[in-house]
Amino acid sequence: MIRLVVVDDHPIVRGGLRDTFADTEDIVVVGEAGDGAEGIDLAQRSAADVVLMDLQMPGMDGVAATAALRDQAPSVRVLILTTFDSESDVLPAIEAGAIGYLLKDAVPDELMRAVRAAARGESVLAPSVTQHLMGQVRRPGAGTLTDREKEVLQLIANGSSNRDAATALFIGEASIKTHLQHIYDKLGVRDRASAVAEGYRRRLLT
Repeated sequence: MIRLVVVDDHPIVRGGLRDTFADTEDIVVVGEAGDGAEGIDLAQRSAADVVLMDLQMPGMDGVAATAALRDQAPSVRVLILTTFDSESDVLPAIEAGAIGYLLKDAVPDELMRAVRAAARGESVLAPSVTQHLMGQVRRPGAGTLTDREKEVLQLIANGSSNRDAATALFIGEASIKTHLQHIYDKLGVRDRASAVAEGYRRRLLT
């Protein structure tokens, strides 16, 4: 019997997932939690095999909770179940130790197969997530910033405009824009604020 814990801050979602697994003979929902910290505690107390983990929750989010479970209870398999599939959501979750990543539009049969696969230690990824990961692997220098790109990102984090950054680095403003686009691509983000946030998360900024 696969012991499953559901972690999601929406009671209706938790109830729907509980009902989804109610008639399965090999999966039993042993608990529900509304945030990451509660999910960690429940997963350990209930000797869960698999945790269905939402990403964005108040308090401790899904990525932090996944990383904590990886360290505190490595035998527990975390399967992300979320509505978000951008690269900036997917990669941190996989890096934190999630064994799988599904979207909430998955049909019940797909969800059941994913839980069974996760319990066996097999990775399960939604097609769009697989595309993000393939793109990350294929992209030259993906995820790794050059020294100049780090300088640009640090200046932006410090509040510099493109013009200010260009002046500080003795290069043209167009070069700053090019560097920023490369930074966005490598970090999997779309704007300056997200780039700075991701830079701090990856400890690229001081």
